[in-house]
Amino acid sequence: MGVNLSGVIECREVDLGYLSGRKVTIDAYNTIYQFLSIIRQPDGYPLCDSKGRVTSHLSGLLYRTANLIESGIEPSFVFDGAPHELKRTTLDKRKTRRDDAEKEWEKAVREGDLKKAFTKAQQTSRMTDEIRDSSMRLLDLMGLPLIEAPGDGEAQAAYMCAKGDVWASASQDYDSILFGAPRLVRNMTITGRRKVPGRDEYRTVRTEIIESEEALKHIGLTREQLVDACILMGTDFNPGLSGIGPKRGIKLIKDHGSLEKALKHIGQDIPDYEDVRGIFLDGEYSDAYRLNPEDMDRDGVIDMLAGYDFTESRIVSALDKIDSARAANKAKRQQRSLDSWF
Repeated sequence: MGVNLSGVIECREVDLGYLSGRKVTIDAYNTIYQFLSIIRQPDGYPLCDSKGRVTSHLSGLLYRTANLIESGIEPSFVFDGAPHELKRTTLDKRKTRRDDAEKEWEKAVREGDLKKAFTKAQQTSRMTDEIRDSSMRLLDLMGLPLIEAPGDGEAQAAYMCAKGDVWASASQDYDSILFGAPRLVRNMTITGRRKVPGRDEYRTVRTEIIESEEALKHIGLTREQLVDACILMGTDFNPGLSGIGPKRGIKLIKDHGSLEKALKHIGQDIPDYEDVRGIFLDGEYSDAYRLNPEDMDRDGVIDMLAGYDFTESRIVSALDKIDSARAANKAKRQQRSLDSWF
């Protein structure tokens, strides 16, 4: 989930078309979890094929990626590597929450409470080896760039953005800012009318852009100081201190300048805080990646998804959309290149 900086970080809403012509790298795990969460049947059960294999993620990756490419965006996808040892506690807590939610979901289904069942089911999404492998296989067949991070995928995406190889990092989490992404795009893969988690209401979700430099200036902290504030609040790598949320954490760092001085002032200690700080500011990254799309293996995509019980006509429709959009986008780039000569 990452740190929660909603309400303190400034963002601006844009239409998806605003990203046309720009390279955006996507935190793959974050996006796949979104698809697993929202693409479900009325009782909350995920989409599955006749063999019982989950297909919600494949549906999201195919159709939503087609929409992105139609909007002029050529995405790349960054997959997580091995989690840092300091993230183990967070991962264990998430597993416990999923297990508890799964029991409540099953109980709600038995009682016929479909609204509660759907809400609880959304909290049960799991990244299995089969889901990861099938996601990577589909994206590869579609010719889309895949990057395997040495550690956190969001950190790798931020690194690529900081190098200027991509225009923005796309994720729902604000951690991208802590990892050093100059620009974060949120809600890129889930725009439209969406149900508010835990409530019987809907809202329209729009793409948001956060310019890190502007956001930090608005808060009045450097990136390093924001990392310190978030360590006080709690991150995926440390539990933080009780009673300290975004506003108090930011105020403490503003008033005292650093985590060490803030901790001394409040008489508290955070074990391993220097290691957590290092994860965000001096992480491990890879330069072994490509960002240009390759030719799509149409037959391969059709054969794969037909094996998961997808309707061939719908697969072909999505692939036709991608081919048409790429041809149109290529023509636009060539025209702009020609115009630059005059």
